[in-house]
Amino acid sequence: MDDDALRAEVSDLLLRFIAGVVLFSNEVAKQVGLGPSDSQFLGLLGLEGPLTPGRLAELTGLTTGTVTGVLDRLERGGYVRRERDATDRRKVVVTPVPEAAARLAAHYSGHGTYTDALLARRDTAQLQVLRDFFREMNASPGTVSDAATKGDRPDAAGSV
Repeated sequence: MDDDALRAEVSDLLLRFIAGVVLFSNEVAKQVGLGPSDSQFLGLLGLEGPLTPGRLAELTGLTTGTVTGVLDRLERGGYVRRERDATDRRKVVVTPVPEAAARLAAHYSGHGTYTDALLARRDTAQLQVLRDFFREMNASPGTVSDAATKGDRPDAAGSV
């Protein structure tokens, strides 16, 4: 297989993977009574830790009004708490409720186990290629990580 055909196959497989993840995530969200973006906010909070509503708006590209609506639903459902920042009482931070996060995570445990098994079959060099690929994908314009990695963009030569 030539490089162009290989790149095309990788692109197709990536799109299939993304579609599968989105559809699965939407189904889990529906099962637990959340909207699709609601569950993704919980994922961000799990990765980033407590965040201000303004930072959630930056990371998601959503308006602060939309973020407020999502946080209202998550708070009513017992998934998050809004708390005053300990160092600046004017700020509010959104904190995931660990028990609720654990209930949601249970729906993804099979995928986690499968992913762990796939990664365990890769050697260090392969893992580094995967890591680099996903870092670059996450830093691409329009992704959630784009807002978090503005200063960590690869240059034209591909180095960071």
